[in-house]
Amino acid sequence: MDPLSTVEIIIRILVQLSPVWTSLIFLYALSIAFKRRLGLYGKLFDSPIGMIGFALVMFWVFAGIYGAMDMIVTHDELSQVSGMKNKIPGTPLRSPEEGEYQWYLLGGDNLARDVFSRLIKGAWEVIKIAPMAAVFAFMVGITLGLPAGYYGGKLDTFLSFLANLILAFPVILLFYLLVTPEIVQSGVPNYMAMVLFVFPIIFLAVLLNSRFHTRPSLRTPLLIGVLGLAIWLYLQLVSNGGYLIRTADYSIYGLPRVLDFFDIDPGLLVVFVSVVFVNSPTVFRIVRGLTMDIKTRDYVAAAQTRGEGPWYIMLWEILPNARGPLIVDFCLRIGYTTILLGTLGFFGLGLAPESPDWGSTINDGRKLLSIYLHPALPPALALLSLVLGLNLLADGLREESLKD
Repeated sequence: MDPLSTVEIIIRILVQLSPVWTSLIFLYALSIAFKRRLGLYGKLFDSPIGMIGFALVMFWVFAGIYGAMDMIVTHDELSQVSGMKNKIPGTPLRSPEEGEYQWYLLGGDNLARDVFSRLIKGAWEVIKIAPMAAVFAFMVGITLGLPAGYYGGKLDTFLSFLANLILAFPVILLFYLLVTPEIVQSGVPNYMAMVLFVFPIIFLAVLLNSRFHTRPSLRTPLLIGVLGLAIWLYLQLVSNGGYLIRTADYSIYGLPRVLDFFDIDPGLLVVFVSVVFVNSPTVFRIVRGLTMDIKTRDYVAAAQTRGEGPWYIMLWEILPNARGPLIVDFCLRIGYTTILLGTLGFFGLGLAPESPDWGSTINDGRKLLSIYLHPALPPALALLSLVLGLNLLADGLREESLKD
């Protein structure tokens, strides 16, 4: 077979990504049709910048999801095909097996792996880490930032000191320390996971208790059900192979192996915890500043006059009125996290060396940039487009939130 021309490569990639285009069209059609009922999300479709950013973000979200389901990848991201090392885009396989895709659409890398398939699989590595890491960072920042800004005093001084202490440390160096083998083997990331992952439970407990404290008949069963599920998920996250901590010197048992239904890859856990730890202080400072401003408003004074408790005021009066800046920062935070994940992968830290994440793929391809551009350029452009989309989405949300 002859190599594909540039036009043929583009057409085949567009066809291969047809589930992504279909999902985008369907999502946009529904969103535009019901945008007046969808609050701030619906108003996003009145902003051209926001729509472009949302399209870029959702493209990679759908690509990552369908890639994880093996619906749009052409080859296994780890398989090496003889004779395909550093081959240019559109190169046909020498002797493809029956049913095997016959071309490397974006060429082969230095280990004869398909660049296109690794690009799509790399999107899933970002999608499954960055948003959840941002959510956990916000849980930590909100849970600590609200009381710090509302109460002030010694509590604010102490928590602000801890946040500033972490922020004063160079981020990349802090990441490097947290993911080094010596730190990992000491069990430090596991201890950090045990502490950081408890904050969503605290947040849910305080949120529900403050909302339904006058209705104990509803509050008690609701707390038991929600917190029971949250604690079970917490133990699933922090327990690995039946152990909370397992080092060469000692072990701490967690859930019995028969009840531990899933384990997080140790490398993934280290990266996840590191990202949450680094982002939490910044979120804390944003929430603290917003709380200090909003607590002086008239509706907060009215809630205090009604006799509402401090946590009710923080969670049901102050936090909803801070949602605009927080949603914008959440989008930007995912972008920062994506860059940090790419940086870690580029330096070969945290994730497995064969991982298809974009940072690792760029690092593998950079060694031959003077000869071959195709292994490093696609993941670099993918990283750029996703971060650009998140920034444009944040700009669109900021523009619409200011109109409220």
